[in-house]
Amino acid sequence: MTKEWLALSEEVRQALAAGRPVVALESSLVAQGLPAPHNLETALAAEAEVRARGAVPATVAIAEGRVVVGADRGMLERLADPGSHPAKAASRDLGPLLASGGLASTTVSATVRVAHAAGIALMATGGIGGVHREAERSFDVSSDIDELAATPMTVVCSGAKAILDLPATLELLETRRVPVIGLRTSELPAFYSVTSGLPLAHSVDSPAAAAELIAAHKSVPGAGGLLLVQTPPAEVAIPADEVEGWISEAVDAAAAAGVRGAAVTPYVLSRVVEASGGRALRANIGLIVANAGAAAEVAVALSALS
Repeated sequence: MTKEWLALSEEVRQALAAGRPVVALESSLVAQGLPAPHNLETALAAEAEVRARGAVPATVAIAEGRVVVGADRGMLERLADPGSHPAKAASRDLGPLLASGGLASTTVSATVRVAHAAGIALMATGGIGGVHREAERSFDVSSDIDELAATPMTVVCSGAKAILDLPATLELLETRRVPVIGLRTSELPAFYSVTSGLPLAHSVDSPAAAAELIAAHKSVPGAGGLLLVQTPPAEVAIPADEVEGWISEAVDAAAAAGVRGAAVTPYVLSRVVEASGGRALRANIGLIVANAGAAAEVAVALSALS
C-alpha cells in the first residue's frame, strides 16, 4: 500500500503497478541549483529526455504535507519561481518539512530515500554531494553519501560536484561500501570535466551491462546504493585546469564573505558560472539532461531483466 505521506502522480502509479521503467529526478536543481529561467527549462528537458528513452520521469518535491513523486508542471513552476522561496530538503529534513506543510525541493539524499520508498530503482542528477574541501576542519560532508550507503538505489550522475574534494569523496564512498561504476569511462568524472585523474575499480560499456551489474549488486544481502557515473557531454565539457582556477577563486571569495554551511555550494557554483562566462552553466545543464537519458536507458534494461 502506498504510504500516506507519499503522493504518486497517476502516471507514476500506473507505471510502477505495470512494472514499467521509472526514473526519479531531484528538484533542488530547480529551486536552488540553477538560475531562472534555466531551472525550469532544464527540469522539463530532463523529463523529456527520460520519456524519449522509454521511461517515465518522476520529479520529487514536497508540498502541503506530502511528498509528491511525479511533480506536475504547475509545481515545477512554483519551485522555479524565486519568489516562492521553497525550502531545501535533505533526507534529515523530510519529517520537519512534511510537518510544516510548506513547499520544498528535494536533494539527492531526500530523493533517494523517497524514491526507494515509492518502489523506484533509479534516479538521475547532475552530481552528488560529498566531502567538502577542508572538511578536516569543518566536518562538512554531504548526507548523500550516508544515504547511498543505507538505501539500495542506483544514482546516475557525473560524479560529485566539482567544488568538492573529489579524492576524499571517492575514498569515503569506498569506506561506506558504495560501488562507483563508470558508464563508458574508467575514471571518475569531475562534473564539468571529463577527467579527474581518479581511476575507478569497475566500469561497464553499455546500459544493458549496467543493468546486469545493478541486478547482481542488489542480489547481495545487505547491499546499499550504487553510483553509476558518466562523463559530461563532450560538446559542453570544460578542461579540469580551467575549472579548478574558477573554483579556487570562488572558495576564497566564500570564505572572505563568511559564507558557511548549506549556503557554500550555491554561492561557489554561482561564482563559477560567472567566472566561466556561462560555460559552466551550459555544462551543468548538458550533463543533467544527459544523465537523465542514461538513467532511463538503464531503467529500461533493468525492467527487461525483471
